[in-house]
Amino acid sequence: MTLVEHIRELRNRLFKASLALVGGFIVGYILAQPVFDLLKQPYCAQFPGKACADVEFLQLGAGDGFLLKLKLALWVGLIVASPVWLYQLWAFIAPGLHRHERKYAYFFVALAAPLFIAGAVLAFFVVSKGLHFLLEAGVTGTQQQLEVTRYISFVTNMLLIFGVAFEFPLIVLMLNFVGLASAKKLLGWWRVAVFVFFLFSAVVTPTPDPFGMTALGACLSALYFAAVGIAFLNDKRRGRGRELYADVDDDEMSQLEDEREPVAAGAPIEQIAPVSAPQPIDRRYDDDIT
Repeated sequence: MTLVEHIRELRNRLFKASLALVGGFIVGYILAQPVFDLLKQPYCAQFPGKACADVEFLQLGAGDGFLLKLKLALWVGLIVASPVWLYQLWAFIAPGLHRHERKYAYFFVALAAPLFIAGAVLAFFVVSKGLHFLLEAGVTGTQQQLEVTRYISFVTNMLLIFGVAFEFPLIVLMLNFVGLASAKKLLGWWRVAVFVFFLFSAVVTPTPDPFGMTALGACLSALYFAAVGIAFLNDKRRGRGRELYADVDDDEMSQLEDEREPVAAGAPIEQIAPVSAPQPIDRRYDDDIT
């Protein structure tokens, strides 16, 4: 396939993905209100004596409500149309992959979606605890009313951060599957990994409360140990660690088998008669020319 054909195929794939996104956006525009009501639940939980329909937000701009509806429609459209645009992406990349690389891609894609959903669900429950801490830890002492666009951005950012963070075990498995890190080496890094997880959680979690950081760090640590367990099974299946020199350090000399065979004298070489040198010709090259 020539470069022009690749570019033409990429254009066709992008066009089909764009059509799917437009259709998903229309569906998301219809479902924007139910999605907003769902994202509103953590805020409604802060008012136990009120019905969720009676809990109101603060809107500063005249067009903020409409722009928020478009934003929610875009998010929902990306999710609804994800099977189509992910397939278009895969159909463009797959012809350049080997068979075993395609098998690994199927495995990682099959794990990526449930992990992202698990992270988003955890974030949804963490938001409720975080809001309670933030609203109770203030010094104003007055009844607070949140601005709607900033609240939705806060919730969606939490969902996105937790969902993406839950994909980290796939990176660990990828290092093991390609042979860059063994399960034994990954297990030896567990202290550093746990420290990095909690440090990452403290940095990316937008709330200063300890609930989100602890929940995200603990879940990432548990997923890391689960990934190391799968790496041990993969190493056992491939027979890693049972190589001939697996127990020999890099600076250690390997043992040589002491089975020496005596070397006898070789047979004498027969003398070859010397070849007589050619006799010179006593004539010129033009003697035969008449």
